[in-house]
Amino acid sequence: MEAPRIRLGSDDVWLELARTGDDCWQGTADWCAWLTADFTADLSAAEVVDFAARMLSHLRVPSGGRFSLAVTPGRNNPLTLKAEPVGDGFAFFVRLTPNGDDDVCHLQMEIDPIATFELREAFSALHAALVV
Repeated sequence: MEAPRIRLGSDDVWLELARTGDDCWQGTADWCAWLTADFTADLSAAEVVDFAARMLSHLRVPSGGRFSLAVTPGRNNPLTLKAEPVGDGFAFFVRLTPNGDDDVCHLQMEIDPIATFELREAFSALHAALVV
């Protein structure tokens, strides 16, 4: 069985969050192979389930407005997605903070619009893979 993961973006610009152990996740991002990030994040399955559920609540009944979601609510947050409505989907401004330290290195990038139905499918699959 494949490890739970989600990948957003295109072949050129993408973000992936994949479970590599019980409370261990790998955050990987790539922008045209010029700018990359790859780091380990300590996240519980419950934190990722909650993140996926919160994202799905925005995607099931889209308000037409922008929104922002962080994987975890504290300063120990490795990933924040800011969603901007574009057409029938959302473009994302991604902020990755390895080690959860806002003052150290971080990566910010934009992901082109993704159709809402594709986002719902991706986050539903992640949620289902973690809820047993």
